[in-house]
Amino acid sequence: MREVLHARMTTHAYPLHAHADWALMLVDEGAVVYTLGGRAHIADNAAATLLPPGVAHDGRAAPGAAGFAKRVAYLDASWASRSGIGAIVDQPTRVDLLTATRRAHRALATPGEGLAAEQALIELSDAVASRADDTGRSFRDHGLARRLRELLEARLPGAVSLAEASDLLNSHPSHLSRSFVAAFGLPPHRYVTGRRVDLARQLLISGHRPARAAAQAGFHDQAHLTRHFVKLLGTTPARFRSSLAR
Repeated sequence: MREVLHARMTTHAYPLHAHADWALMLVDEGAVVYTLGGRAHIADNAAATLLPPGVAHDGRAAPGAAGFAKRVAYLDASWASRSGIGAIVDQPTRVDLLTATRRAHRALATPGEGLAAEQALIELSDAVASRADDTGRSFRDHGLARRLRELLEARLPGAVSLAEASDLLNSHPSHLSRSFVAAFGLPPHRYVTGRRVDLARQLLISGHRPARAAAQAGFHDQAHLTRHFVKLLGTTPARFRSSLAR
């Protein structure tokens, strides 16, 4: 488990982005409309939502709602088998995960309850694994796009140009880009930006100042980080860092 994020949003809309981790979300107030893998969904307090690693998603308050409040636990990519991602992309918001998800979030927020949190997360992982053989569509993880994603991950926090990637992967840059969008729902540069924001967030949690986090996460300067941080997380790096001390 990497972290637990609490957020309250009114007008902020998350653009399409992808995480390296699993995201386990509870909506406490209001409702969130979002797309995952190109399909539209809605999340409210009647179900838990599980967002798989590497799959593009966005999010905003549901029409007519005055915003939403949510809790998100970010879990390492190894937490659950990727073989079940196709079924999860089909049905990411599930009532049957609600009780265990609430138990996990409650334990994660309570000092000394690490074992209880671990048990709840194991139960959830088992529930995810049980859906791996469902008849839901297989999420499109094309070989070429997957190899490009692996290359992008290997170069983080730096970047690799499509021209260089085309030489390394023996494919034309435009074909690389189209394959990546078809498989993961967003272009390579937006994937890299989202992952850099992830890295910056982890650095801020570790105690780094925003300027230092920006440099280590591959941004040109603090202003460059702030622009993308606000777009993806709805707050500035400085306010995010300050909230950790409360």
